[in-house]
Amino acid sequence: MLRSVIAGALLAASLALVSGCSSLDSSKDDTVGWSAQRLYGEAKDAQASRDWQKAIKLLEKLEARYPYGRYAQQAQLEVAYCQYKDGERAAAIAAADRFIKLYPNHPNVDYAWYLKGLINFNELQGMLSWLTTPDMSDRDPKASREGFLAFKEVVTRYPESRYAEDAAARMRYLVNALAANEVHVARYYIKRGAYVAAANRAQFAIEHYPQAPAIEGAMVALVQAYDALGMTDLRDASDRVMRTNFPDSKYLTGKAGRSAAWWKLWDPDW
Repeated sequence: MLRSVIAGALLAASLALVSGCSSLDSSKDDTVGWSAQRLYGEAKDAQASRDWQKAIKLLEKLEARYPYGRYAQQAQLEVAYCQYKDGERAAAIAAADRFIKLYPNHPNVDYAWYLKGLINFNELQGMLSWLTTPDMSDRDPKASREGFLAFKEVVTRYPESRYAEDAAARMRYLVNALAANEVHVARYYIKRGAYVAAANRAQFAIEHYPQAPAIEGAMVALVQAYDALGMTDLRDASDRVMRTNFPDSKYLTGKAGRSAAWWKLWDPDW
């Protein structure tokens, strides 16, 4: 009899302890028991208030608790967007990539590609330091290239997407920026006497971004580099291309006039 009483007391104590722990856990997380719809709604409210961290936590809980519902898929996109707005660029791109991989046929996959492009595009703002930083050789516009490829996916695979027009416009901007970067680097190398490297960078710009406005400057750099290297045949061939494609160029008609050796009158500072 005594043994039964003791066993009953121990069981009651154990149940009370478990109940107490459960109650304690619930007090730590007010979202316990929330539906997927409520979690998503609260996350959207947090986004509206620009509380990105709160929104991310709610969306991640939604994914963990309801991984197979329709809200879970949308939550992944929302997480990527919130991380982007919160300055977590790498995490945002990883989230967008994950969504693209898991749901390649999702109706909103075009937005995932567009968001990936947008994250990389805005990284360009930090890259604009190449316009003022003297040392250009260590500037690798990787983000711009990745942004361009992501926007290209939107334009080519989802031409009817509402993001296609904006993606195309940003692609044009990125092409110009990438070409300009190559020309800046070529100029940097010319100023330091690294003429082979300068010729390579100018040639790269001409081959990969032939329609960019910066190509005019790339041709100037190429002619100057070949002249400095004593490669007269290549210099003269590039000079002919320059005169044919840019007959009214300031490099040909400015202070150099139409001198046969106009490139010698232009220093790399342009």
